[in-house]
Formats: sequence, structure tokens, C-alpha cells
Amino acid sequence: MSTDTLMTNDTLRDTVVRAQQGDRDAFGELITQFHSRVYGIVMQRLRNTAEADEVTQEVFLRAFRKLEQLKEPAAFAGWLCQIAARLSINRAVRRPPETACEPTTFEVLQETLDTPAAELMQMEEAEQLRSGLDRLGDLDRKTLMAFYFDGQSLKEMSVAFDSPIGTIKRRLHTARHRLRDALTGFAG
Repeated sequence: MSTDTLMTNDTLRDTVVRAQQGDRDAFGELITQFHSRVYGIVMQRLRNTAEADEVTQEVFLRAFRKLEQLKEPAAFAGWLCQIAARLSINRAVRRPPETACEPTTFEVLQETLDTPAAELMQMEEAEQLRSGLDRLGDLDRKTLMAFYFDGQSLKEMSVAFDSPIGTIKRRLHTARHRLRDALTGFAG
């Protein structure tokens, strides 16, 4: 039997309303009531206890900050579960892929990066990249430079280029392909 069923709908609604009015103890009751459900949603997607603990905490922080925006207190459980699903999906998408390597592999990799030959290869690749960028049209070059070299977000680029985010995404996609085509000219 889930602990979520311990709180009746009326009690839940009253507790949410009290929490919306700034009662921290009421929000604490909500955390106690829904912690296992939120953790379960997050853990199902992330499959990593440390990350699940972190995201679960983030879910409740987000819910606390946005609680006043919840129009229907009786809908709290579904609203909270949506936050949990969204944040865990965001975390899963943004985390780097896991790789399994022997520790000695990393040592060898580090050693090879420090050799004069590796430095020469990096310099040559950087020169090819600059030449490839020079072959692109002005808009493609500026788009790639803003995103990869200046570290601008899609939102920042949308403002800078005075274009919708969807257009910026399409430009990045197109510019990447054009750069790849320009770079394959060097390999052939």
C-alpha cells in the first residue's frame, strides 16, 4: 500500500493551500507524503541512486518555488509527478554517455596527447577547421562560431540573430553539414 493513499483528497487540498500560503510545515508534509513516489519516477528513468537523490531534491525545490502557480490544489500529485518526469528526462538527456575503460587506458590516452606528434595533429586539425569555416557562408560561419566558440545558448542566439529558436536550430544543423562537407574536401 502506497503512503500516498494516507492523505485524503480534502486533506491533500488543505495541505497544499496551507503550503501555498507559506506554511513550511505543510510543505514538509507534502514532501513526506510524496517523496517515495517522486523518487520512484526519477529512479525509473535515471537508474542511478546518487542522481535520483539529487533530482528528487531538485523536484521538490522546483515545486516549492512554483507552488503559487498551481491553480488547482487537488491536482498537486499529478503536477508534482510531471515535474519529476520532466527533470529526470532532462537529466538523462544531458548527461554524458558512460564509457567503461580500464584505468590504464586513460593513462595511455593522456600520454599520447602530450607527444609532439599529437600536438602537431591538433594544430593541423585546428588549421583545417579554420579553413573549413572560411569556406562557409557568412551566416553559417557566424552561427557555428556563436554556438561552439562563444558558447551562446539557443536563446541567446535567437536574440542576437533576431530569429526564432527553431530557425537557429535549423541553421546550426545546416551549418554543421556544410562544415562537414567542406572538411571532407581536405580528406580526399
